[in-house]
Amino acid sequence: MKKFIVILSSALLLNACTQKNDFDASGNFEADEVIVSAQQNGVLLSYSVKEGNKLESGDNVGQIDVKITELQKQQTEASIAALSEKTVAPNDQAELVRRQLDVQKSQLEQQIRERNRTENLVKADAATRKQLDDINSSIDQLRKQIAVTEQQIKLNTYNTNTQNRSILSEKAPMEKAAAQLQEQINKGQIINPISGTVLTNYALQGEMQVVGKPLYKIANTDILDLRAYITGTQLPQIKVGQQVTVRIDDGKEGYKEYAGTIFWISDKSEFSPKTIQTKDERANLVYAMKVRVKNDGYIKIGMYGEVLWTKH
Repeated sequence: MKKFIVILSSALLLNACTQKNDFDASGNFEADEVIVSAQQNGVLLSYSVKEGNKLESGDNVGQIDVKITELQKQQTEASIAALSEKTVAPNDQAELVRRQLDVQKSQLEQQIRERNRTENLVKADAATRKQLDDINSSIDQLRKQIAVTEQQIKLNTYNTNTQNRSILSEKAPMEKAAAQLQEQINKGQIINPISGTVLTNYALQGEMQVVGKPLYKIANTDILDLRAYITGTQLPQIKVGQQVTVRIDDGKEGYKEYAGTIFWISDKSEFSPKTIQTKDERANLVYAMKVRVKNDGYIKIGMYGEVLWTKH
């Protein structure tokens, strides 16, 4: 009886091994999974991510505490505002010197008039030559004083402008520092990067987060890729952009079929990824390919699928 069972089992195994497959390639479904991580250190103040949630790109799903950074930015902005109060208008310091110059010019005009009058008196022998010389000396002295005052005004203006430029030169670095702090504040917001379904959640509200710590994993499951392997003899039968049929087991001894498109074919061969039993099988090389399929909700990541492009 035992011998009969062994012979029967061997026959069934041989029949199964020699039976031709009714599909051209098979593999597993996959998707581009994105792990969203914290970009700032702090307590997770709010967090709305749940496994299975559908999220859109750009959704704000959480907030990390960035109060310290906000205060640092306010301090920097206050320092920028204070710079304008440190600057000095050129007219403020030069006003007194300009008034002095006006007085000197008035005195010069008065002395010139006095010299003209004295010259006439000297001609009429009503004034001495020494009086005229004293007036000329006074005029020369006033002109020298005016020249010195005008030079002082120019120097004061130059010094004031130089001082103001030195003060205002601090503004640009402070503005850059404020922009960097604002960027850190923005990173406290957890912004979802892609539209898709949350596959795994790693964080809870109230937990301490650090830069680079994973928060959740998300993938777009509306479109899935079936990664399958074909032999070298099948390679000439397919091309990128080719329409194929993809099917999955419906659980009722039947299949659900989907339209698929081949969008990638590997340009390098590799060993078969399945469990290899013999040396001859290890020598066989296969090529990877990917078929893009629109998901109706029944296809899951990691599920087994089959590809057909020829009639069986």
